[in-house]
Amino acid sequence: MEVLLEKSTPTNATLTIKLAKGDYQPKVEKTLKDYSKRVNLKGFRPGKVPAQVIQRMYGKSIVIDEVNQLLSDTVSGYIRDNKLPVVGDPQIDREKTATIDWDKQSEFEFAYELGLASDFEVNLSTLPAVSSYTIEAGEKELNDTIENLRTQFAGQINPEVSEAGDMIYGELKQGDFSTKTAIPSRQIKEESQAQFIGLSKGNELSFDIRNTFVDDKAVAHLTGLKDEDAAALNGEFTFSVEDITRQAPAEFDQEFFDKVLGAGKADSEEAFREQVAEIIKNNYAREADTLLRRDIDQTLLDNISIDLPEEFLKKWLFTANEGKFTPEQIDADYPQFTKSLKLSLIKNKLADQTEIKVESEEVIARAEDMVREQFGFYGNDMGEQMNETIRKIAMNYLTSEKENNYSKMFNLVFDDKVFAALKSQLTLEDKTIDVDQFQEIVKSLS
Repeated sequence: MEVLLEKSTPTNATLTIKLAKGDYQPKVEKTLKDYSKRVNLKGFRPGKVPAQVIQRMYGKSIVIDEVNQLLSDTVSGYIRDNKLPVVGDPQIDREKTATIDWDKQSEFEFAYELGLASDFEVNLSTLPAVSSYTIEAGEKELNDTIENLRTQFAGQINPEVSEAGDMIYGELKQGDFSTKTAIPSRQIKEESQAQFIGLSKGNELSFDIRNTFVDDKAVAHLTGLKDEDAAALNGEFTFSVEDITRQAPAEFDQEFFDKVLGAGKADSEEAFREQVAEIIKNNYAREADTLLRRDIDQTLLDNISIDLPEEFLKKWLFTANEGKFTPEQIDADYPQFTKSLKLSLIKNKLADQTEIKVESEEVIARAEDMVREQFGFYGNDMGEQMNETIRKIAMNYLTSEKENNYSKMFNLVFDDKVFAALKSQLTLEDKTIDVDQFQEIVKSLS
């Protein structure tokens, strides 16, 4: 066997493989023998089919299979052993392959087109400083968050007089039609809202049902009729008020503290505010972390130059996607694709330099954390039985081959480890900003 790599440019190469009969024939003969033991043919005892019969029936296909397997192993092995920075998949020269006469030839020559990334170095000490933000959430954010929580955990009261936004219960009538129903304010047209404000129990009002409510679905909901029946309704209806309910913000008390934080987590207004402030701080810390990841990625791209084989990659993308995308679509998406590819190359090289490895237990632990977050469980002190349940759910998730979940979770752990390495080696310039400044930065990047 002869293997020859020829570079036409720094990012394009041809890998030529020449095979002699001795390279593949031993495996062909072994496969033929295996076939002769397994094949059942009429007129021959099992396992006694003559070799020449097997050769005539299966010889050509076996040669093709063994040659293809040898080629695949040789190409991947050569790339691995020579640490070639291959991008995309090797593309076989199909024109040359089409000229092969499998019936007469015993020696073969194949050529693969390779796309390569240019040589580059990852020396983080030479890169410029990256801004690392601390986002200060002041009293305004704390007060707004608490008010939102009070609305989220709102209770109901029954006021004497209706206001905008109330739900009014009573009896709706027209002729022989009568039903108990509730009228939500959001279903009433804006110009008709006023007549539903200032009502008390026992009040009665009349309205044109077609001109009062926003659409036929609202009328159907109000009357309890099918959509087609409700669409036919019109004229004056009367409504007798029997009750009024209003969503009222939760009282700022122990019950509210327990609902938000968990039973016994805060026993005073001061303790509650402190813990909510800490939650806000942690939430903004995650936001700042996301911004830092983005800024680090951009710094890597701006300062580490990598050339890629554009024509090769576009052709490969078109082929690999089996024509699902037009050349014009591939051209439009190519800049984003190359950005992701370059970042992957840089981070993989950094991982090699810093010997970053991901163990299977780390992947499982990350999946378990995901399950805890989904179910609202935090920490690991939930008892042995609950932890076993969480691990079982995580393992079921990871072993779902259809979704390739293990690979996804592996990549998340890998990215986190690389990010930690980048943070520890890059120069970070600490900056403290308020929420408005942070939002302006995010807006400018979108």
